[in-house]
Amino acid sequence: MRFLSILLLFLSLQVVKSQNQFVPDDTPYKTALETAKLQNKPLFVMLYADWCPHCNQMKKEVFSDPNVMAFLKENYVCAWKNIEKEEGITLKDKYNTKSLPTFLFIDPNTETLLYALKGEMKTPEFMTEVKYSLNSRMQLPYLEKEFLNDPSNSTKFFAYLNTLKKGKDRTDLSIPTHIYLNTQSDEQLVSETNWRIIANGVTDIKSREFQYVLKHQKEFAAVASQNRVDRKVESIVTELLRPYVDNLDTINYYKQREVAKSIKLQKTDSLVFKFDLTLAERTEKWQFYKKVTLDDTQKLVWNDASFLKDIGQTYLKHISDTESLKKSIFWVKHSLELNDSYDGNLLLARLYNKIKDKKLALQYAKDAKEICTEMTWSTKEVDTLLAELNTK
Repeated sequence: MRFLSILLLFLSLQVVKSQNQFVPDDTPYKTALETAKLQNKPLFVMLYADWCPHCNQMKKEVFSDPNVMAFLKENYVCAWKNIEKEEGITLKDKYNTKSLPTFLFIDPNTETLLYALKGEMKTPEFMTEVKYSLNSRMQLPYLEKEFLNDPSNSTKFFAYLNTLKKGKDRTDLSIPTHIYLNTQSDEQLVSETNWRIIANGVTDIKSREFQYVLKHQKEFAAVASQNRVDRKVESIVTELLRPYVDNLDTINYYKQREVAKSIKLQKTDSLVFKFDLTLAERTEKWQFYKKVTLDDTQKLVWNDASFLKDIGQTYLKHISDTESLKKSIFWVKHSLELNDSYDGNLLLARLYNKIKDKKLALQYAKDAKEICTEMTWSTKEVDTLLAELNTK
């Protein structure tokens, strides 16, 4: 009897769970499109992936809400497409989707994008946006037309830009941004309004507007702030180089690296340096890694103790010539001057051990153990090294 009660409780919990768990149907896109035409409704499409935590959270919290689903079904024909399956791949490419989840609101007669959203949202925010998408004067085609009819009007441009960026990445904002900025003289660029536009929409490092910012940083700092100008310079270099590093595209990375280096500012040189090392590690180009660090470590990351130790760890694992290892020892010693640490001392002990300097290896291993003991941490790792050193 007790077993039967437990079994019934388990089954009832499973029923409740299944009732509260949103499961997307697999209506073919063309079918949904034709249905939307017949019902004279826009088409709503969610693009998702099973591995995407934000997609799963939206399914769990937002689309499991019966009020949300009732509103969607009343006002749209809905389709849910996995971007790792055929129709999802096609839609992702067609609408240039780069973020997940993405929500597309489509005119079924022309397949024009009326509205788009990206990212995880809470139910109230999502429902507000979904209602906006039904208002023709808040849809992208209307806002784009209004802007293009008066491209120098910053109010109309911002209305279009702010709606566009709800569903698109920054690079997709570049074309309308430059249409607006082409109506502005160089002198007009230096204003709070135009700075906001440059900060949000300019992604081309070679563009007239960004090059003007580089040459007139003090003037832009006066209408924004130096910190905001610095962040824009750093973000545009990051946006230029990161995709090539992520895709291990060394050919195009090295081409664009020269463009970034042409800025000739220490903050951008430091970014390029870090991207260089990341790409070298991912492609296991240890000679390039060594060259970059020997050339620029002291110039670009000399006051970053953590980064100096990271470089030392890489040398320990992948660099073998003694002179270069001695240089890495010099860098790690400086990291200890900035911040004496257990891991820094242990790293120095291992580096000295690698160049067969047992005396100094023992010294730094003992220093590491002393710190470890004071902090009541486990000494197992350093004890292993000390045992190895004492048997040599």
